[in-house]
Amino acid sequence: MIRIGILGYGNLGKGVECAVKHNPDMKLVAVFTRRDPASLKIRTEGASVYAADTLEQHRDDIDVLILCGGSATDLPLQTPDAVRYFNVVDSFDTHARVPEHFANVDREGKASGHIGIISVGWDPGLFSLARLYSNAVLTDGKDYTFWGRGVSQGHSDAIRRIDGVKDARQYTVPVPEAVEAVRAGKNPELSTRQKHTRECYVVAEEGADLARIENEIKTMPNYFADYDTTVHFISEEELKANHSGLPHGGSVIRTGRTGWDNENMHTIEFSLKLDSNPEFTTQVLVAFARAAYRLNQKGESGARTVFDIPPVMLSAQDPADLRAHLL
Repeated sequence: MIRIGILGYGNLGKGVECAVKHNPDMKLVAVFTRRDPASLKIRTEGASVYAADTLEQHRDDIDVLILCGGSATDLPLQTPDAVRYFNVVDSFDTHARVPEHFANVDREGKASGHIGIISVGWDPGLFSLARLYSNAVLTDGKDYTFWGRGVSQGHSDAIRRIDGVKDARQYTVPVPEAVEAVRAGKNPELSTRQKHTRECYVVAEEGADLARIENEIKTMPNYFADYDTTVHFISEEELKANHSGLPHGGSVIRTGRTGWDNENMHTIEFSLKLDSNPEFTTQVLVAFARAAYRLNQKGESGARTVFDIPPVMLSAQDPADLRAHLL
């Protein structure tokens, strides 16, 4: 049994707990939280809850630690620190900072002898693989990625970190005309702003400066600055009534040509429609936790991304069964 630990028990942490339950080769050993451990009620019998600052004391009890913090401020610090003591998997999703994050985790992982798989989920993650496979197959082509309409956990978390924000949900919304043009094979040149808009629903603390909050959202680099962003200030009751779910999804599309004179047009599309963004994301995290454990058992260390993991390492099934039934 692969012994799993969870750092953080928000939406992602709860999703990991559910995912581990349905993977027969894994068991949840511990949840680590920045809250008072006595106040946290988890659903797995036999698993323990500890304070986050006691992580190092449990280094011999856990095979893979799954990090469930946010990409804005948590994971850039937590993942390089945790990989000193554990094999780790995270869902770091700030695309522009992936090379920097990879280098930091790689350095600490190689020094400690542990594996750290970063940026795991559906994007980055499964969508990244779809882009790679499509590029390898259609060498003369063009890539498009559309997200939503759905709630972005990372962007919502980034808004909640702003001073004066009590709660928030952020929806990523594809521009319909852009999607239609791509699927029609028109190969449009689309700027970031032309592909998506962002809708933010924000519950502000009493007396907060709404104009300042809105400006901080719209000018936030890597999150909102490059998009047409709409900010709606609403009540906590309205947020709970109309925005309590966490749906998401999207498509990776590559169009390309083949033939001696590029006479034939092809379209590859990989799409997802998700009732629960965090629950689906954590299913991916748990599959890659299996790979982290197996790689480390082989003596490997350092950082990895989804590009570096052989698909066979993700599955609990025997390779012979995979060849017989899925190949």
